[in-house]
Amino acid sequence: MSMPWTYRHSEKEFKSFLKDAKDRMGSVLESDKMAYTVVDGVLHVFRRRLTPPQVIAFGDVLPSSLRAMLVRGWNVDAVPLPFGSRSEMIREAQELRQTRNIMPLNIMPLNVIEATGYALWRHVDHRDLARVLAQIGPEAVAFWHVPGVAENELQQQII
Repeated sequence: MSMPWTYRHSEKEFKSFLKDAKDRMGSVLESDKMAYTVVDGVLHVFRRRLTPPQVIAFGDVLPSSLRAMLVRGWNVDAVPLPFGSRSEMIREAQELRQTRNIMPLNIMPLNVIEATGYALWRHVDHRDLARVLAQIGPEAVAFWHVPGVAENELQQQII
């Protein structure tokens, strides 16, 4: 078996992902570190709503660096939280990151979930991600939905 592309080129792939997320969030994020912090918060907000098998299934379709971020610090015994409104989950991502990195709430953009979803769709196989999200449920599909963006803009990028 050959080495998967995502392992051989993980740094290049991750930098491309962060650039897409950072660009989508606008000029408030000045560095890759800030973009990483925001994306990490969004992934953890999503993970907190999944069962362990769902986390593994979702992680399995992610690029390797995002997969590692998804499971880092994971308490597999935690009871999944219900999905909330988009604004509630954005606030949760902001609070998670403020606690861990002392990033002021006013620096974290309000489109953190949308921007992370935008970058995610551009870096995964759409069939695999759509299948896994559908298996998790409509709330998962809605969480990663990117409103107002043309399908061709979300096509998986060749890096």
